[in-house]
Amino acid sequence: MHVFVTGATGWVGSVVTDELLNAGHRVTGLARTDAKATELAAKGANVVSGTLDDLDVLRAAASQADAVIHTAFNHDFSKFAENAEQDRRAIEAFGAALEGSDRPMLVTAGLAGLPRGATEADVLHDAGPRKSETAARTLAERGVRAATVRLAPSVHGNGDHGFVPLVIRRARETGVSAYIGEGENCWSGVHRLDAAKVYRLALEQGVTEPVYHAVADEVVPFREIAAVIGRRLGLPVETRDRDHFGWFAMMAGADMSVSSARTRSVLGWEPEGPDLLSDIDRAVYYAE
Repeated sequence: MHVFVTGATGWVGSVVTDELLNAGHRVTGLARTDAKATELAAKGANVVSGTLDDLDVLRAAASQADAVIHTAFNHDFSKFAENAEQDRRAIEAFGAALEGSDRPMLVTAGLAGLPRGATEADVLHDAGPRKSETAARTLAERGVRAATVRLAPSVHGNGDHGFVPLVIRRARETGVSAYIGEGENCWSGVHRLDAAKVYRLALEQGVTEPVYHAVADEVVPFREIAAVIGRRLGLPVETRDRDHFGWFAMMAGADMSVSSARTRSVLGWEPEGPDLLSDIDRAVYYAE
């Protein structure tokens, strides 16, 4: 299968690319810079140069592929609404290229806005800030074989630069490893290599589901995350109000804990990587 991958050199997209190539698929990756293009080519992937704003480039690449995996997203939270619109336009461009065919597309979303214990059947609220899942659902209603991979808030592993490192940085800055209230809100986690397998398995099995959950550890209390960080940094672990986390308070206090039973069942997916708490209890997460 020839797969067009956006974010092909990113945190998730790079291991998705590796997973596909190692399974014998052909990959074309979107590269924003010459350095990224060189990195992709060294893996044996084809390269398309451009950004998510180059809609003609995206449509052309999608038209020439058997499937699309969209993992790219600009995570500059200072202009999140603008980035969400960029993401929506890119997904619509892919849909225009795939409409009228049976070629599948997987887009990427998170768990924010879902209730604790949500399943793949629960619908993400349309009013959420990120539009990926809504855009994919709209395309599916038009007959495009579009589905969403919902990623755990912590996609962890060596080189992690996501939410857990933000929490670690805040602990260092303030001298306390904090949680909000009783710290009973729960996150979920998945090792990045396990997340990559969800994308590959979903494609290989024909994208038969509207939603997949790339979630290995379904219930991880935030207080336990704070406890590991506090012990590693030699800091007290204490409750703080939401202001302690600044702009990140919505995430630090959120329940982002869901079931992945359906995904495991339909894909035969069995996560093999370390669990979230074990993985962040390693020196590599605290190197400065």
